[in-house]
Amino acid sequence: MMTRRSRRYLKNFLIYLCLFFVAVLTLFPLIWGISASLRDDSELFSYIMPFSVHTLIPVEFTFQAYIDLFAKYGFFTPVKNTILVTGISIIFGCIVNSVAAFAFAVFDFKFKKPLFALVLLSFMIPFEAIALPLYKVVDNMHMVDTYQGMILPSIASGLVLFLFVQFFRDIPADLLDAARVDGAGIARIYRSILLPLSKPIFITAALMIFMDQWNSYLWPLLIARSKGIRTVQIALTAFSTEHKTAWSALYAGSMFSALIPLVLFLPLQKYFVQGITSSGVKG
Repeated sequence: MMTRRSRRYLKNFLIYLCLFFVAVLTLFPLIWGISASLRDDSELFSYIMPFSVHTLIPVEFTFQAYIDLFAKYGFFTPVKNTILVTGISIIFGCIVNSVAAFAFAVFDFKFKKPLFALVLLSFMIPFEAIALPLYKVVDNMHMVDTYQGMILPSIASGLVLFLFVQFFRDIPADLLDAARVDGAGIARIYRSILLPLSKPIFITAALMIFMDQWNSYLWPLLIARSKGIRTVQIALTAFSTEHKTAWSALYAGSMFSALIPLVLFLPLQKYFVQGITSSGVKG
C-alpha cells in the first residue's frame, strides 16, 4: 500500500512528465524548422520518413540555405523594409495613441464616452472585415504600393490606446493638479510628468505594434505590389513557386524572421508583463 509521501512523489512525477510532453510538442515546430534550415533539400526528404534520429538531427550540417537566403534570394531587402515599416509604426503609434489616451484619461469633453466605446469596439473587429474598404480608401489617397500605405493604417490602434488610457488613469490626479497650479501646460505635463512615469506601458505598446507589423501578412500583400517594398512575411512566399519549393531556404527565412522578435521580446518581457498588469488587463 502506497504511503502519502509516495503518492505525492508519483503525483509530482506525472505532472512533470505531462509538462515535459507539452514542452516537446510546443517546441517541436521550432526544432524541426532549425533542423530543416541546416540541411539541403535532398537530405531533408531522405530522412523525413520513417521517423529516426536524423529526422531532427542533420547528417551534414550546412549553412548554405542561410547564405542563399541573402545572396540568391535577396532577403536583405524585405528585412530592411520590415524594419523600416515597423520602426516608423512604433514611433508614430506610441505618440498618437498616448496623446489620444492622455485626452481620454485626463479631460472631460463632449461625446467622450461614446468615442471611447468606439475605441473599444475597434479592436474587436477582425482586420479581414475592413481590409477591402481600407484598401479602397488608401487607393483613393494614391498610397498603394508605398511605405505610407503600409504604415498609416497601423498607427492608430484601439488596443494600444486602451492600454495607455488604463495606465494614465492610475496616475494620481493630485500630481497633475499640482503641475497645473505651478503653471505647467498640457504639453509640459505630458512631456515632463506622464512620459517619465510611463516607461513600462510604452515598451508594452512598442512590442505590441512591433509584433503586429512584423507578422502582418494580409495588408502588405494587398498594398505592396512591387518587390522593392515587400516585407518579410510576403517574401517568404517567394520560395514556393508553381514547379518547385525551396524548402531549406523557406525554413531558413522562417527561422530568421522568428529570431528578431525573440531577441527583442526576451529581454523586455519584464516590462511587457508590467505594462499589461498595470493597465488593468488581467487574465
